[in-house]
Amino acid sequence: MTEERIFNFNAGPAALPLPVLKEIQASFLNFKGSGMSITEVSHRSPWFDDVINDAVARTKRLLNLDERFHVLFLQGGASLQFAMIPMNFLGEGKSADYVNTGTWSTKAIKEAAILNKAHKVVASSEDKNFSYIPSDISFNADAAYVHITSNNTIKGTQWASFPDTKGVPIVADMSSDIFSRSLPMDKFGMIYAGAQKNMGPSGTCMVIVRDDLLATAEKNLPSMLKYDTFVSKNSMYNTPPCFGVYTIQLVLKWLEEEMGGLDKMQTHNEKKGAMLYDFMDASDFYRATAQKGSRSLMNVTFRLPTEEMEKEFIAAATAKGLGGLKGHRSVGGCRASVYNATTMAAVEALIDFMIAFKKEK
Repeated sequence: MTEERIFNFNAGPAALPLPVLKEIQASFLNFKGSGMSITEVSHRSPWFDDVINDAVARTKRLLNLDERFHVLFLQGGASLQFAMIPMNFLGEGKSADYVNTGTWSTKAIKEAAILNKAHKVVASSEDKNFSYIPSDISFNADAAYVHITSNNTIKGTQWASFPDTKGVPIVADMSSDIFSRSLPMDKFGMIYAGAQKNMGPSGTCMVIVRDDLLATAEKNLPSMLKYDTFVSKNSMYNTPPCFGVYTIQLVLKWLEEEMGGLDKMQTHNEKKGAMLYDFMDASDFYRATAQKGSRSLMNVTFRLPTEEMEKEFIAAATAKGLGGLKGHRSVGGCRASVYNATTMAAVEALIDFMIAFKKEK
């Protein structure tokens, strides 16, 4: 730990890189010589222009985006996108394919149904309590898009590779694993992510949308619910979440300049995940809940022999400076969220604690 900070395994809002937090702290009262905090400068000022334009440029470099892709910063979280996506892309006569891999996929499907937009659930892992990612899926060639949730924070599963949709654009909720690995962007018509899990504070949603999908969007929608509105105004049709965008910009800078890009970040995440899963697989006390081949590198969900022991484990871990290990309230158990900013030292400390806790039982 550093400066009395805990090892933070929260699922979101989650750990941010310490260098980013220190830079925010150092510049908070006087941002770039403006005499103002970043929370005070105008979003129409050259100071904020530099912030948002740099965030867009770094996103494009990290993900190798070409000129077809637009990077947007919206409010309303990923949850608003569950409705905006079918509103924009499922006009009359159109239908979309959805893959249900747990809570957030289920919520996205629910919003399409509320809006009475045509959609098909072409695959689901509900039969085994969402403990795996479906494979061998038959997609509809005429679908407007295929919607997936790339990483499932609650169930601890993740798409290790992305499905072959035969050219149908994938729309992916990447709230909890964006920027954790390189992506085959040609497969995606759109990706979106709430910032609070892997790239910034809560209150900002990044949307990356491709021109060809954008061209199919409905025009007769409220201005604030149209992607075109934000594309044409560089995300500044109204006042954007300035502090959130600034923090994201610093996280992207950290990823690019200190971590060395997404390939190196992916290798680092794979090492952290392997340490935790290998330890659990060799244990008769801790049990990972996700099936091998579908396990998340971001959210490691696990159980102990009894619920009572899990309560004791979480309380004892918290007392030792290991925070956020309680599983989601809908499933119970334990969960270690090991996002980009979670260090190897944090993972090692967790494993050391798990060994010590077991010895006491």
